Amino acid sequence: METIRARGYLIAGVGLNSYHLGYLNPSDGDVEGFDIDMLHAISAAIFGNPDRIHYVGITDDERMPFVQSGRVDIVARTMTVLCSRWRRVDFSTVYLEAHQRILVEDGSPIQGVSDLVGRRVCATATSTSLTYLQQHGAIPVEAYDWSDCLVKLQLGQVDAISTDDVILAGLHAQDPYTKIVGPFLSPQPYGLAISKQHPDFVRYVNAVLAQMRADGQWAASYRHWLGNPAPAPPSARYQA
Repeated sequence: METIRARGYLIAGVGLNSYHLGYLNPSDGDVEGFDIDMLHAISAAIFGNPDRIHYVGITDDERMPFVQSGRVDIVARTMTVLCSRWRRVDFSTVYLEAHQRILVEDGSPIQGVSDLVGRRVCATATSTSLTYLQQHGAIPVEAYDWSDCLVKLQLGQVDAISTDDVILAGLHAQDPYTKIVGPFLSPQPYGLAISKQHPDFVRYVNAVLAQMRADGQWAASYRHWLGNPAPAPPSARYQA
């Protein structure tokens, strides 16, 4: 915390093209979204200014290496909390509960996960979605980012995209000739990733998230970016 305060800004690894979650707004050059609002709250708590943030655009497979190497202080990029990831990085309490679903073009016969068997389905490398697809008989097609998956779907190079529902909602908003189908698949609880070398920062971030749950900031951000009405925020669970 002293290092961050002395530096004068927070260094955050973020997504720059996940619409409504973390993306670069082409109209004004601002980085915006629900994930980004979590960072604004942390910056405000540290500096009294929500905008003391240096954004580093990263891909899914860069999230843990950037935290572990110290290239960023924190990652806010739709990162699912997993036991396998806990071995390499620390996480904040869960700040958003997402669920894996499927995005297809209008007119597609695909209605659920059983229809993905033998079909080409796009997901990003190292994502939990990719592992799920491999386990359920789909032909996984890796992409650099979710926007690349949307292009592949539009060009007919894949039959579907499967990832978290909040990410798919952003893709659908960019292409209304798509639809989200099927029930919830695997749960995807999101956490903010922080180096295991800085447990003090984890505790500080958890305190900020607790304040956001209590004072309505979390609900206001959810309504603005993800939909109205906002659900109850995920309950905080702390490690002993």
